[in-house]
Amino acid sequence: MSTEQEAGGASAPPRPGGIDRFFRITERGSTMGREVRGGLTTFMAMAYIIVLNPIILSGVPDANGDFLSQAQLTTMTALAAGLVTIMMGVVGRAPIACAAALGVMAVVAYQAAPVMSWPEVMGLVVWQGVAIVLMVVTGIRTAVMNALPHQLKLAIGVGIGMFVALIGLDNAGFVSAGEGTLLQIGPADGDGNLVGWPLLVFVLGLVLAGVMLARGVSGAIFYSIVAATVVAVGVHYAAGLSEEDWGGGVPSLPESIISWPDFGLLFQVDLFGAWSSAGVTTAGVILFTLVLAGFFDAVGTILAVGSKAGLTGSDGHMPRTNQILATDGTGAVVGGLTSSSATLVFVESTAGVSEGARSGLASVVTGTLFLAALLFSPLFTMVPSQAASVAMVMVGALMMTQVGQIDWSDPAIAVSGFLTIVMMPFAFDIASGIGIGIIAYTVLRSAQGRPEEVGWLMWILTLVFTFHFSMHAMGL
Repeated sequence: MSTEQEAGGASAPPRPGGIDRFFRITERGSTMGREVRGGLTTFMAMAYIIVLNPIILSGVPDANGDFLSQAQLTTMTALAAGLVTIMMGVVGRAPIACAAALGVMAVVAYQAAPVMSWPEVMGLVVWQGVAIVLMVVTGIRTAVMNALPHQLKLAIGVGIGMFVALIGLDNAGFVSAGEGTLLQIGPADGDGNLVGWPLLVFVLGLVLAGVMLARGVSGAIFYSIVAATVVAVGVHYAAGLSEEDWGGGVPSLPESIISWPDFGLLFQVDLFGAWSSAGVTTAGVILFTLVLAGFFDAVGTILAVGSKAGLTGSDGHMPRTNQILATDGTGAVVGGLTSSSATLVFVESTAGVSEGARSGLASVVTGTLFLAALLFSPLFTMVPSQAASVAMVMVGALMMTQVGQIDWSDPAIAVSGFLTIVMMPFAFDIASGIGIGIIAYTVLRSAQGRPEEVGWLMWILTLVFTFHFSMHAMGL
């Protein structure tokens, strides 16, 4: 009889397996089932990027009038997302997925492409990633994360929740920019009312997710996406809807579930041409904008996911932060080499965290699904945006719970926190919300006669963002 049995009459609990120990699944209060379900949910919440990124990038000509192939971009988007997300799971061991970043994508398509060729654009994206990795190696990026006041980090998480919810509501067609109004209920060309069968799918999915969450059903968000997709398939055929009616992702049964990938854009990159074709000043400003957008989008997302997953300590620090940040920077390099734009941490990761994901295993599952999408893209694109958007809205609601931890009695925190929260959805940009919040905090804390609490790095960030917001006014 063992010593444990003699002392207590019971055997010791079973030792976790190798995968469990590597990802620290049990230690983080999760299970293999939750990690798999969380990974599936994250993928379903962000699978729209496989469709959206190619549509945006292929629709814009470069300075030479050349267009990128939408089919090739679809392959590259899924490939880059799959590889980097698996890397994040294995190296960062965090439930954070990566894909073509929306903020960077806008700079690539509408600021860089008009003044240089597509290979030169992607060369700047590669340099963006190199710059971010160098900032990680030198400790600059970690220092920036640690320099942000804890109260401001909480506000960043809440703001990202609102940002995600707004994206979800817009993707579902529930809200839109109406004529003469910033936002309105229903389509932009409507009269402020909800119309169309696809919206009914979204509303039913949202109600189902809310009811299951209220009842404490594990996997509520994932199950609601599946149920909404099933309903969407039925509605699509019963109402005779077209592809345009759904907007993104058509819930129709595909003729074949297999689609062969096209790797023609792989390594189609020019690392040095942008500096001569667009000029050193123009290329430098675009690179600065890319780094700034990618840097702070990622910082905000990592903080939000870490807080939601309970991985951050009381000081707001997260385990394996350096590895997470280095992987994020490497993702930008991979995105440039695949011509799919910078592949950075994705805020939709919070959907999987809400389903119980706490470790890198969820990211491995998500990344594997992206790689599977290379062959089975017709099957994955069956999920309409109305079904996937359910997860984004519910995640926004769950992330709002952090607002109660903010010290609203302190005017400096209240104003800077409020501006951080509202400017993310209002400006439709995470980095802008963080930048405005940082500037407000520095100014107001100094006005209170407590500039020593700001810290020298926050002063530098204030100057950087001040320059960023004013450089267009200065003609740069």
